[in-house]
Amino acid sequence: MALERGVFKAGETVVMVDSKQRLYLTTLRVGGKYSFHGGTISFDAIIGQEEGVVLQSSHSSALAVFRPSLAQYVLKMPRGAQVIYPKDLGAIVMAADIFPGAVVFEAGTGSGALTMTLLRAVGPSGRVISAEIREDFARRAAANIRQFMGEVPNLELRIHDVYEGIDVQDVDRIVFDLSEPWRIVEAAAKALRPGGYLASYLPTVLQIKQLVDALHHQGEFCLIETVEVLERHWHVAHLSIRPEHRMVAHTGFLVVARKGAPFFQRMRETHELSEPAPELDEQ
Repeated sequence: MALERGVFKAGETVVMVDSKQRLYLTTLRVGGKYSFHGGTISFDAIIGQEEGVVLQSSHSSALAVFRPSLAQYVLKMPRGAQVIYPKDLGAIVMAADIFPGAVVFEAGTGSGALTMTLLRAVGPSGRVISAEIREDFARRAAANIRQFMGEVPNLELRIHDVYEGIDVQDVDRIVFDLSEPWRIVEAAAKALRPGGYLASYLPTVLQIKQLVDALHHQGEFCLIETVEVLERHWHVAHLSIRPEHRMVAHTGFLVVARKGAPFFQRMRETHELSEPAPELDEQ
């Protein structure tokens, strides 16, 4: 599904929405059908229709049919590895300043959610190089990306263990979805251009502690920040306006840093040495 307009065609992925706002993701094929608790929908009744068409199932349940957003697709697509949630995907793009035309190196392709987000952000003039150690994950990610975006000539998907080295140079951005990114901070610094950003998605505080310490120790990174994105939906119906009882709370932390030059470390050391010693209170 290469983000087309116009009528639905066979081979496209669509999202169907029922009266309770539940989503059903499926791929259209001639003569096919989709069965759910509300009955069966014929794909032939969808093919050739415009987005937003409302159809009745075999049990008279109404379904509206749309092309899925990236967020909807990410949450419903087949998975090999756990995906990064949409709320964090958006934060990564902004915090790492992913821009059209950028060259981005991603380590940890997983199921392809972040890869698709990066491809959207860099646009056709940019480039994404994504490394994944597990071949089965890479195959699943490639299939997910192809189904949603079609053929993407500016994506290079590699089967590679980045802990053994990062074989790119002068990239604009590096994004990690790895369990131990602190092991390759030095390699990331060599691969990034001056002024480039490194962003790492991590689930636990122990991991972010080790990564931030490694970034400080390496000496070329500044503006090191750690954030957590929380998302709470609200129920709005007539005069009933309140927070939803459930929210998307902790999913992971985002650590972002910008590559400068080795003098940042010297500046910090000079600043620490020049600070006056704390005065002792007289008893």
